Amino acid sequence: MLNTLEHTELLRFTTAGSVDDGKSTLIGRLLYDSKSIFEDQYEAISQTSTKRGEVGVNLALLTDGLKAEREQGITIDVAYRYFATPKRKFIIADTPGHTQYTRNMVTGASTANVALILVDARHGVVEQTRRHSFIASLLQIPHLIVCINKMDLVDFKEETFNQIKEDFSAFSHRLDVKDVEFIPMSALLGDNVVDKSTHMDWYGGSTLLYALENVHIGSDNNFIDCRFPVQTVIRPYSDEYHDYRGYAGRIAGGVWKKGDEVVVLPSGFTSKIAKIDTYDGEIEEAFPPMSVTMLLEDDIDISRGDMIVRENNQPEVTQDVEAMLCWFNEKPLQPRGKYAIMHTTQEARCIIKEVRYRLDINTLHRDEDNREVKMNDICRVQLRTTAPLLTDPYRKNRITGSLILIDEQTNETVAAGMII
Repeated sequence: MLNTLEHTELLRFTTAGSVDDGKSTLIGRLLYDSKSIFEDQYEAISQTSTKRGEVGVNLALLTDGLKAEREQGITIDVAYRYFATPKRKFIIADTPGHTQYTRNMVTGASTANVALILVDARHGVVEQTRRHSFIASLLQIPHLIVCINKMDLVDFKEETFNQIKEDFSAFSHRLDVKDVEFIPMSALLGDNVVDKSTHMDWYGGSTLLYALENVHIGSDNNFIDCRFPVQTVIRPYSDEYHDYRGYAGRIAGGVWKKGDEVVVLPSGFTSKIAKIDTYDGEIEEAFPPMSVTMLLEDDIDISRGDMIVRENNQPEVTQDVEAMLCWFNEKPLQPRGKYAIMHTTQEARCIIKEVRYRLDINTLHRDEDNREVKMNDICRVQLRTTAPLLTDPYRKNRITGSLILIDEQTNETVAAGMII
């Protein structure tokens, strides 16, 4: 069983919705019904539920880990959960619904293949639904599953489901999302989460777990543009590996084979791949998101922050970067402020030359009059860096298209950015 799990595909998904839409209950139900929790965990939440005078077992307690969350019954931080079925391994990022935790949602969603957008069947599409769907679109999450929850509270009516589906589709065509699926469910009762509902015969689609197990994520990575940011140079300095010089890192794009001609940036020197090593030995080809060590035929001076690419397909080498930023810090963005910037394995310093506009995340309109950027705001900026960065647009490659800004005095991450 363990051996097969090692080679099982990994799916990362994030949950988002308004407060009390039932995100934590949904994840608890998913874990419980797919037999992914231990008896003692179930026993613990069962006792807590009894103490609180709740009817039945509150499955939301499985994910609400922070004491403050359990007391308020809300999710504040990003809670990560892991579970596996015979078909796939999963990492869940349970992100907060409150407006003031937009930054946590951006963090949890940045690596996700799928976003679950929860909608309360009683309230339909609300402002938060639009905000979270927009952030999912901004972060280029390839697949959206709209979970229309609490169907038990609207008597499992098909008309309610169809109306919400229609309302969501009306605004989602403006978003950059290609794959959207709608599932009516009751996380509390378990309808259409892992097991098919007996209350909604009119629904012919799949359950949530089936959708997560079968959504096609093979093409979510960029297999066309070859990008290999070098993390470290491996020189063992032992007699056995006397002349070994390998460049280790995680593949950010493309398919790499032994014998391929490559270019090293920013130097521009060319060479060929001599071999590709992994922890388990040499391999013939490598692709994202594998971590490998590449050996080249020629001795070239390569260090951390350099990038190995193909001659006829190169990233943009630039010191002027246009990006959408989500501001994480309590201290507002300083126009003309100087920050450290981290992009792939490269570090530099930068100045925020201009705030082009702030995005009103509730109306999705550009606010060009008020450009003050506070915590959880999203804005478009122009940056100037001290060293050239090797960038792609975020929509083309989520790894070479993303960056973070750091306050050099406090060492805090103040913003995450998507390169335009």
